[in-house]
Amino acid sequence: MAEKTRYSDEELEEFRAIINEKLELARRDYNAMMRQLRNLDGNDVRDTSPSYNILEEGSVTQSKEELIQFAGRQQKFIQGLEAAMVRIENKTYGIDRITGELIPKERLRAVPHATLSVASKNARKNNS
Repeated sequence: MAEKTRYSDEELEEFRAIINEKLELARRDYNAMMRQLRNLDGNDVRDTSPSYNILEEGSVTQSKEELIQFAGRQQKFIQGLEAAMVRIENKTYGIDRITGELIPKERLRAVPHATLSVASKNARKNNS
């Protein structure tokens, strides 16, 4: 029996559903972070408090920097998921970009934007 070279349309639809769900949550979280960064949620006291001490300002700055990092990671995650959707459309989803073999379903369910199997990822890491 020939080795399977791509996932079936039914399997791709299963992955599409997983990715759509993750995309919806990721976009919601990203938008919430951006609202918080833009102070659109209005839960801040800076505009009503007559003075702010330096420690509070430092804490606010650190929190914003951390939020910017989280938002950046979230944006990268969204881009990875969107790229996975393109691969589903092209019927190339789930194919290891180094070996050309199918990435195990378990890995894709856990990391739906993966482009490498665990073995390929580890081999690549060890060669770096």
